[in-house]
Amino acid sequence: MHRHEHDEAHDEVHEHDRGLSYDLPVLARRRMIRLLAGAGLVSLAGCSADDDAVTSAATPGCAPIPEETAGPYPGDGSNGVNVLKESGVVRGDIRKSFGDSAGGTAEGVPLTVTLTVVDADSGCGTPRKGAAVYVWHCDREGRYSLYTEGVADENYLRGVQETDESGRVTFTSVFPGCYTGRWPHVHFEVYDSLADATAATAITSTSQLALPEDVCDTVYATEGYEASVANLGSLSLESDGVFRDGYERQLAVVEGSTDAGYTANLTVAV
Repeated sequence: MHRHEHDEAHDEVHEHDRGLSYDLPVLARRRMIRLLAGAGLVSLAGCSADDDAVTSAATPGCAPIPEETAGPYPGDGSNGVNVLKESGVVRGDIRKSFGDSAGGTAEGVPLTVTLTVVDADSGCGTPRKGAAVYVWHCDREGRYSLYTEGVADENYLRGVQETDESGRVTFTSVFPGCYTGRWPHVHFEVYDSLADATAATAITSTSQLALPEDVCDTVYATEGYEASVANLGSLSLESDGVFRDGYERQLAVVEGSTDAGYTANLTVAV
């Protein structure tokens, strides 16, 4: 795909991901959650300082993962194509396309994403066994399968899994690139069950995982990520249209190296 076509594709992503008409309801809900949480802490602070239980409860900890836009390329049927109803979407390794797609493979630095889904109402101490998570993200060049010109016939970097007894799902993938206007991220939707996910109905939560800056800098210094260097240089988590109002619960813990690959872990309270 020509560079100008690539830039136009990501201008479209930028417009959708940061457009007020698209994101305002989501941001409003997030601000309301923060206001309510703050009110709860003020109330608790008025109790006796000698009460250990109250002190513990007043400490910031468990809260639902912030709701975010799914962006223009979810592939869940809400914006055109629906990959969730295709045979083969339930899988752990999402690097290759499946089914009747072109059969391409996404290249890049290996990345293993583990999400642990827990119940927010129980104080984040109870894993959500039997829930389901759908993840998707752009490739090394910043393109989204199913939509972006050049990879519209592919469906790689998309997959669904059911959470285990610990509430975990793990996906084998590649480190996403950084495209114009957005901090490097991974989209995900949480469903109450695998049946709900593969029917593309009753989404429990939609959010995004943010990747740490130092790791992004290291990865983007490797071959194939050249365009990501300048794009990342013009951004910060504080200026990103999605993460700028708070990313503490969305910033993954990432370890590894470019040779061995990286692991990204995030607890998702719903």
